Amino acid sequence: MGSNTGAEARPELSAALSGEELSRWYWTLAELTVLARELGVPRGGGKAALTERLQAALDGVAPPAAPPRTRSAGRQLVAPVNGFTVIPAGQRCSQVLREYFRREIGEGFHFDASMRTFVAEGAGRTLADAVAHWLATRQAAAQPQEIGSQFELNRFLRDWYADRPAGSRTEALAAWRAQRDRPRRPAAG
Repeated sequence: MGSNTGAEARPELSAALSGEELSRWYWTLAELTVLARELGVPRGGGKAALTERLQAALDGVAPPAAPPRTRSAGRQLVAPVNGFTVIPAGQRCSQVLREYFRREIGEGFHFDASMRTFVAEGAGRTLADAVAHWLATRQAAAQPQEIGSQFELNRFLRDWYADRPAGSRTEALAAWRAQRDRPRRPAAG
């Protein structure tokens, strides 16, 4: 860990931690999943939900109530699709849709937040409507977007490069490793 002599060291991720200590440090989803398996904690959901369940388990309290499942187990679109194809309820941003949109829009197409929302909430609309939505949202999509709190690495890299436009990826990743190995806040007490 470089020249952080005397700095607090990140603990080993284990059942011996408290929920508070778990929340003080950065952990990858893969690391949290291993601990969840060890503790018998359900591993589904996102990183934030898993972290909450692990904190509860480590502190010996009841886990938070699981949110209701929002995704429909409906059928997914299969190729071939065209502009008249209707988006079914529960459709995901699949390779079938990616291939269709790349054919219609071009290689620059990608599923951004606006398109993911359109597909998720677009039941009953057509793929032609989705293409029109993509084209109509490009100006707004070109503006800086908020990066969700669950994407800590992406947020760090955006801010790091804003401060160091000539910085290299190697330097940025080294800075990230140093950042994630520091506690998020001081120890309680």
